[in-house]
Amino acid sequence: MNSKNSEKLSKIKQLVSKYGIALILVGMVILMTILKPQSFPSAKNILNILNQSAIVGIMALGMTIVIISKGIDLSVGSVLALAGVVAASLSQTSAASIKVFESLGQQPIFVAILAALAVGAAAGAISGGLIAFTGIPAFISTLGMMTIARGIVFLYTQGQPVSKLSDGMLFFGSNVFEVIPVPVIVYGIMIIITAIILGYTRFGKSVYAIGGNINAAEVSGIKVKRNIVLIYIFAGVTAALASILFTGRVASVHPGSATGYELTVIAATTIGGTSHSGGIGTVWGAVVGTLILSVLTNGFTLLGIDPYWQQIVQGMIIVGAVVLDMRKNAKKA
Repeated sequence: MNSKNSEKLSKIKQLVSKYGIALILVGMVILMTILKPQSFPSAKNILNILNQSAIVGIMALGMTIVIISKGIDLSVGSVLALAGVVAASLSQTSAASIKVFESLGQQPIFVAILAALAVGAAAGAISGGLIAFTGIPAFISTLGMMTIARGIVFLYTQGQPVSKLSDGMLFFGSNVFEVIPVPVIVYGIMIIITAIILGYTRFGKSVYAIGGNINAAEVSGIKVKRNIVLIYIFAGVTAALASILFTGRVASVHPGSATGYELTVIAATTIGGTSHSGGIGTVWGAVVGTLILSVLTNGFTLLGIDPYWQQIVQGMIIVGAVVLDMRKNAKKA
């Protein structure tokens, strides 16, 4: 009888360990439904939560790959802002009173998108290249990129917001059939793409191997340096893609836009169970972690709680998630 009970207890612990984050999300949804039965579970509010989570969620997908490889990227917020002002500057209409390029007319939307993605890829390549070929810690490399990118944003815009954008750019902040937000659709597509990359490609397997043991990965024939560069390029591209959605939603980009986003993105990834020890993490964990933060923000707003408390609670959740991760790794060791 005792052995059966201990076996059941062991299975319960395994389930909680595996699906604990999802259970927390479900618990938060149930609690908010009870507290705000009329407003929280409405279709409009659910779509609003998904829409709010899309931008951070897309960047969290890139951050997940970075942290699985035992890295970190502190530059994603600044890269979003830089890619955003570049895309916005190429999308300004003739009605704009303050233009980045006075003599340049409104460009086709695909030019703005490609330019933003190129900026994100270049920023990621520089950060990844420094980490891979100079041995600079990821923290230092991406901290430098964060500062440099933000400085370029202010130089590029002369400290002025970039606004009066084309309908093509504003489309990325609109709703399809006046119901489903475009950012949610793009986010869904990126979830599938990232899941395929991590789960079914050689690159994805290399990411886990590098994070698990970089020396063993190199000995086994994995091109570690090349893959590290690709990892940070992917993170830069996700930040750039998020910048398109961000620009479309707010209809303008300020030089200070997305300040602090990197911390929210890291928080979502960490809460989702991606281990800072490397080699552990999933796309679905990142999605759940992002949704937890979005539900938390939405819930605080509906309950009329001071938004500064959200930062405190978010910090506590991050610390708790890291402590649990450390305890898991200690037990495995």
